[in-house]
Amino acid sequence: MYFSAALALIPFLASSAAGLPVRRQAAANSSDLLVLKFANVLEQLETTFYTQALQKFQASDFLAAGFSDASVPVQQFQAIMSDESTHTTILASTIQSLGDTAISGCSFDFSTVLASVTTMAPVARLVENVGVGAYLGAARLITDPVILTDAASIVTVEARHQTILNLLNGGTAIPSAFDIPLLPQEVLAIAGSFISGCSVGIDALPALTVTNTGTVGAGTSLSFSFAAQSSMSNTSALSCQMLAGGMPFSLSLPYSQCVVPAGLNGPVAIYVTNDTQPLNNNVRDRFTGNIVAGPTMAFIDGTPDALGNLARTVSGASNSTSGSNSTNAASSAASTSTITPDAASSIVASASASATAAAPAGSGSAMSGMSGMSGSALPPTANSTTGPSKDGAVMVNGWSSVPAPGSSSPAAASSAPAAASSAPAPASSAPAAAASAPAAASSAPAAAASAPAPASSA
Repeated sequence: MYFSAALALIPFLASSAAGLPVRRQAAANSSDLLVLKFANVLEQLETTFYTQALQKFQASDFLAAGFSDASVPVQQFQAIMSDESTHTTILASTIQSLGDTAISGCSFDFSTVLASVTTMAPVARLVENVGVGAYLGAARLITDPVILTDAASIVTVEARHQTILNLLNGGTAIPSAFDIPLLPQEVLAIAGSFISGCSVGIDALPALTVTNTGTVGAGTSLSFSFAAQSSMSNTSALSCQMLAGGMPFSLSLPYSQCVVPAGLNGPVAIYVTNDTQPLNNNVRDRFTGNIVAGPTMAFIDGTPDALGNLARTVSGASNSTSGSNSTNAASSAASTSTITPDAASSIVASASASATAAAPAGSGSAMSGMSGMSGSALPPTANSTTGPSKDGAVMVNGWSSVPAPGSSSPAAASSAPAAASSAPAPASSAPAAAASAPAAASSAPAAAASAPAPASSA
């Protein structure tokens, strides 16, 4: 059966719910089944998360967390739980109709993030944002166009959940024109700590936790915890990578100077790598061999929507960070430190000049095309010229050199703008392209749920 029919036709949905799916005659592709089964586990995770949250918290808990009317968040959480439950059922029926069975035996432990509504709401936000990224990242793995289209019909609903939870947490409803696609192993780096008792057939990347406590915003210097950290005597070769929606590839910064730049708003995927090579936004070409830990997710709410204030009497859990370890920032001793915007810009400018040389082929400068960041994040010395070179041989995608902070050398300021790429960045690198393929359920939207509670909730 194709669950597209179940989602598109009311009569068919009724028959599917009754356990009477229509069987396909053709054998299913193994890649499609992997995606469907992974997605189903993640939808199970989401359903369990919302079910446990609604069972635990009463109206008084939502009021204590700052909501002006408990019925507002409760109504939305109930609707989201119902959607996730439906997704779980339909995916399981689809897998069965293709001659296989859904993964069973999984246990989900959310005890550390359901301590209060204050910790639960940010994790719900993370669940939906990562869920969207999971579907986008898995789309390329789906070979059947019908299943791909059906998965897309799920990711659009996950995106609606994402918008609601952005608002309920005091953020921007639609922080960017693009979302962040995530690979299945990246999804598990965030959600894996919540899952036990079953195997999804995919190895997670090492988990990464942001150990800052307090508000995270432009100028915040981030600190981290990850498994391999204790065995490293020298971290000078490590880099901190930040990837936001609309960026062709990540912003690469020195590990010791991982400072949130001005202009970021909304979700940001953060990694630690063993070199300065930026990570490609395009999941097809994203190299994961240099990733030491991550991703983890942070929410930078620099421009919260007024609409969100209608639901709350106090500020939401904005500017939060969510590590992949359920203990997250609540148990860390590190405090949040913030530097001046000028100092942050100098760090970003210096790192960007170095990252340009290491940028993925065809991607251009590490800062070019970053629709996820405002122009204020670019240093005044940056070359803004883009387009064909005079001889038409290359496309200019940013700058190739930026003067060192404090340098007044005109020569440095006028350094050649980057023929960083001999061709404009491929359209496929745009997250928007991925949107057409929300589907790879494999990317398990649910994984998002795994996100441990943001530091702000600590």
